[in-house]
Amino acid sequence: MVDEQDFLSTYDPRAYPSVAVTVDVVALTIRDGALHLLLIRRGQPPFEGHWALPGGFVRPDEDLTTGARRELAEETGLGGERLRRVHLEQLASYGTPGRDPRMRVVSIAHLAFAPDLPDPAAGTDADEAIWLPVTALASRQLAFDHGRIIDDALERARSKLEYTPLATRFLAPEFTISELRAVYETVWGQPLHAGNFHRKVISVPGFVEGTGASTERGGARGGPRARLYRAGDARLLHPALLRPAPEEPTP
Repeated sequence: MVDEQDFLSTYDPRAYPSVAVTVDVVALTIRDGALHLLLIRRGQPPFEGHWALPGGFVRPDEDLTTGARRELAEETGLGGERLRRVHLEQLASYGTPGRDPRMRVVSIAHLAFAPDLPDPAAGTDADEAIWLPVTALASRQLAFDHGRIIDDALERARSKLEYTPLATRFLAPEFTISELRAVYETVWGQPLHAGNFHRKVISVPGFVEGTGASTERGGARGGPRARLYRAGDARLLHPALLRPAPEEPTP
């Protein structure tokens, strides 16, 4: 039996092809009633001038989550408590040979979303950073395989709104049911019946809880002040809030 220390002392990692690890962050927020995505325009090769997700190589002293949070902070200027309030989760790994022309690179993509994310500031390797409406993605030339990553992230976000309370993470700590419905409509891209949505939300145990307070004013058309809610303690929604089936085009 080989002693582990002896084995490690003679182990040569150069005997195997080198692989680098990066993190990419799909950061989503709602601005002006539309779902937006954070993109940077690359200021150097490869893919100079193309638009890309915030990301970069993982540093030797970082785990994956730390690297993703650092990249997000560098592009948004977020820090401290505001950065900790951002929902961040691993999305998937992407390692197709040739996805990066420099060398074999495996990216661990992350999904992030929060309300009121600030205007971005381009990092050292970027010419520009913007919040782009998701509906305008087709107008941008994307680097690497980031189009695929974005597609996967949008589907993850849309599906998680069905069975988890993560829609509340797009909102301030206190919100109205109408504001919550607007998140669902924005992310799903479909209008929802106000009364049905309200009944479904209230019927799901632990989804939201009343604060006992109301908005200072009524709606845009007058009427009573709306009740304020906060996120409840549920981690999964049962029953789930299923997406409506897309309408069939009229012949």
